Amino acid sequence: MALRTMTALLVGLFFLLHTWGVKAQVKVAMEDRVEVTLGTAAEIPCLYTTDDGFGGLIIEWFYLDPAGKQHRIYFQDPTMRIEETNSQFTGRIKVDVTPSQGSGQVLLRVLETRLGDEVDFICLVKSLTDGNDQGKTQLRVFEKPDHPIIESVDEEIWYNNEEPVKIGSCEAKNGYPRPNITWYKDNTPLSNVPNEVSVESRVATGSSGLFSVESELSLKVVKEDQGSEFYCEVNYQVIGGFGMLESEKKKIRVRYPSDEVNLWVKSPKRDIKEGDTVEFECLGNGNPQPLVTFRRERVELNAINNVLELRNVSRLDSGRYECVTTHIETFEEVVGNTTLFVNYLEPADVSPEETLTLSQGADLNQSCNALSSLKTHTVWMKNGVKVATGNILSLRDVVYDMAGTYECMVTVPQLVGMETSAVFQLIVEGSPEISEPQSTSLEQAVESTVVLTCRARGNPRPTITWRSAGSLVDSQSNVTEDGVLSWVNVKVSSDLNVSCHASNTNGNVETLYSIKAIVPTTASPTTTLATVVPTTASPTTTLATVVPPNDRPASTVGTVQSETTDKIPRAGSSGVIIAVLIICLLLLAILGSVLYFLYKKGKICGRSGKQDLTKEKTSRDNIVVEMKSDNTEEAVLLAVNGDKKSGDQ
Repeated sequence: MALRTMTALLVGLFFLLHTWGVKAQVKVAMEDRVEVTLGTAAEIPCLYTTDDGFGGLIIEWFYLDPAGKQHRIYFQDPTMRIEETNSQFTGRIKVDVTPSQGSGQVLLRVLETRLGDEVDFICLVKSLTDGNDQGKTQLRVFEKPDHPIIESVDEEIWYNNEEPVKIGSCEAKNGYPRPNITWYKDNTPLSNVPNEVSVESRVATGSSGLFSVESELSLKVVKEDQGSEFYCEVNYQVIGGFGMLESEKKKIRVRYPSDEVNLWVKSPKRDIKEGDTVEFECLGNGNPQPLVTFRRERVELNAINNVLELRNVSRLDSGRYECVTTHIETFEEVVGNTTLFVNYLEPADVSPEETLTLSQGADLNQSCNALSSLKTHTVWMKNGVKVATGNILSLRDVVYDMAGTYECMVTVPQLVGMETSAVFQLIVEGSPEISEPQSTSLEQAVESTVVLTCRARGNPRPTITWRSAGSLVDSQSNVTEDGVLSWVNVKVSSDLNVSCHASNTNGNVETLYSIKAIVPTTASPTTTLATVVPTTASPTTTLATVVPPNDRPASTVGTVQSETTDKIPRAGSSGVIIAVLIICLLLLAILGSVLYFLYKKGKICGRSGKQDLTKEKTSRDNIVVEMKSDNTEEAVLLAVNGDKKSGDQ
């Protein structure tokens, strides 16, 4: 009832205003174009201004068909809203009105846009007083095409065709509006050029209304097209601009004959030396690669797959090599060539001789030569140590230490692994030399034994003899790497001189040892802290063999110490143990003496009165004291009362 009353009032107001002749002004503003992606919603705004309030407006939406005919799809007045039926937009539009004081916006939303929705939309706004205005917006719908597919010809193309031949085709499907295809060769766009480039395009429209475009490229091929990359580019419209898609790149195979061949050494990538394996490769500038023949001095050589291999080359393989093919059009011989040079290094040779014998003090000039195609470098080695540089080895005033094996090593710095060597033996002859000991003056205890050594070298090998007081002394000898080592055991009974005599066919030499005999002094029983131990040994008996310190000669420079040196007899010392025993026995002896004295005085065991002042005579029962020197390891036997025991006791 209230709605009918309100409607009657509004209608009455409309006629009243119309009768009075008052018209309200209405202004409509719309965008020229609205763009949308196919399948999404499109929003078309309509802005208006009016003197009337919103309740006095009539709003209508129309679209224009391709023939220009206007069709209403929506109507709204103060009393109702009507969406037209039997329209292509039925059920897919929504209208929202946003009023404000003197102005407002009417928004038309088209849902799930289709290609047929690409029309002009008209927004008409009327006032109740006959004031009206309208605006128009074009709706554009876009669809991105699928990624382009390119197909190239599979077979090889001859370069000398008179007309353009097909290179490939490119297709872009399901785009809207129609996309465009452009061909590229190595990033350079191609366009139609009579008798050189031909681009033909075909457009198809599917049932959905989307466009599919196919383009075919034909080209007059030249040799330079071999290996060129071809691809197509698809340009299409998107909201607010343009988009672009590129196909994959394809290469064509151009067939043409070789008019030039190149021959080179494939390996090794350095100067070549004797013993190397050398590979030659020959390639033409045609496609496919021609079959070639290798030859040297007009003699054909065996090769596989255009590769020639020479194993273990020598200087005799140096020379000019050729590879040959035939032009398939002119039938002329096409030749490529290169020159091979094999570097060499001949075996080293020493001169004047490989074995030299020189006398001490002589000079040596030994040469080492190796013929080579490159500059060489020579060093001389002895026992792994470099002794000289250059092809001449010069030695002045040769001595025994210079004897031995020398090796000359010849290398080519320019080529790693190119080297040779030779050896020679230097023998030095001369009179014997004795290695002087650190000391030839010795002091030894009487009846001790000393070991004397003597080391001599010479060439020929010397003979060593020992003499003392003009008589020969028995000795032992061992041959060492660089001479002879001899030793004698000498028992010291008095001062004496012992000489070591070394001789060979070139001379002789000797070394004299002076030995001073030392007689041990007798210790007093009241001052000697010695342990009394029973023994039957004579007081002059030597209990150890004495080896004087520093009695071995120091080795001279270059002398090799022989293992036989360790076989020389040496005396051991048990001084520490004996000293401990002596101290223990000494303490026991003192304790026994004190107890015996107190017993005689009657101070112990309950004895009283006058003591027997008669002293029992101490029996000399062959009790001796052993005195031992750390240096000479000499043992001296003393009686308890300080008298020496005779040898027959």
